[in-house]
Order: sequence, then C-alpha cells, then structure tokens
Amino acid sequence: MAHPLSQRDALVFSHMGFYVRDLPRMASFYKDVLGFFQTDQGDLGPVQLVFLSRDPREHHQLVLASGRPQDLSFSVINQISLRVPDLATLRRVRDLVAAEPAVTDLVSATHGNAVSIYFRDPEGNRLEVFMDTPWYCEQPLREPIDLDQSDEAVMAAAEVLARSRPRFRSRAQWLAEMEQLMGYRA
Repeated sequence: MAHPLSQRDALVFSHMGFYVRDLPRMASFYKDVLGFFQTDQGDLGPVQLVFLSRDPREHHQLVLASGRPQDLSFSVINQISLRVPDLATLRRVRDLVAAEPAVTDLVSATHGNAVSIYFRDPEGNRLEVFMDTPWYCEQPLREPIDLDQSDEAVMAAAEVLARSRPRFRSRAQWLAEMEQLMGYRA
C-alpha cells in the first residue's frame, strides 16, 4: 500500500479552474472588478480558456473555461476565497462589488478568526474576500458584522466572538500547533 504524501512533500495549492457560461463577461468581471491580470487565453479543442492571476509568480490562479451548461442552476463551487491585508482593502472590495449590478448576495461577516465579505459573481459562484484576525477559534462560525464601523469596533467585535469559543487562542499559538501536527517542526 502506498503511503500518502507527507507535509514535507512539496504539494502546494496553486490554482483552480471552473466552467462558465459567458466567458467574456466573466473574464471582464474578474479583471475589471477584482483586479486579476489576464496572462493567456486560447482554445483547447472545443473549450476556450482564459488564464488569470494576481501573482506574477503564478502563471494563473484562476482558469475560466467555456462550456458551463446554460440550464445548470446549481454551482458546485462552494466558494472561492481571496485574502486581503486589512479592513481598508476589504471595504474597498466590498464597495467595488456592491457597485456591480450582476453581483448578488453581498454580506459581511466575522468568523472570529477572520472578517469577510461574501458575494456571488455574475454566474452565481460564491466568493469570499477576507482578512485574517490575530485570533483562532474553531469553525464553522459566522456572525454578521457592520464594516461601516471603525476598524477598532470591527476588530473588537471579532475578538469578542473568537473569545466566546472554548478553543480560543492566538493565531500564533494555533499556527505553532498546526506546524507541529502537520510535521513541519518537532
């Protein structure tokens, strides 16, 4: 029996691809609203592909592929998550997507360990844009939060929620535990 890959085996998540109905519209959304750069495009047999990235070290982080059935009403993608460094950037993204008529279901939430916005892209795929907090608390956990409050008030609300959980700890403590459990350090 083969042994599974260990954490020391260099297996790192890089990118994902998904099918879309309207390739030009979806490429435009991810480029014009979320700031992805189109690195390539072309056909692979009958499938048209658009490669997008926000990281110059990654040729692509997203691949949009033509061919999603028109009658497919359910998206099998639970969510696509993007990290931002701070609340100011999170608010800026929120305001940009709120101005897009094709974006639906925009909500703000905290998980204690993060502050997030969720929304659906023009074809109904759910995206999360989030900022990590300095705390860990077990998941799932999601409470609404008002991002129009001050940074201090938003962070205080996230901390109160995180501290209410029985396994609360700092993100640094949690990270050290995960590094040990995953075999990155003894």
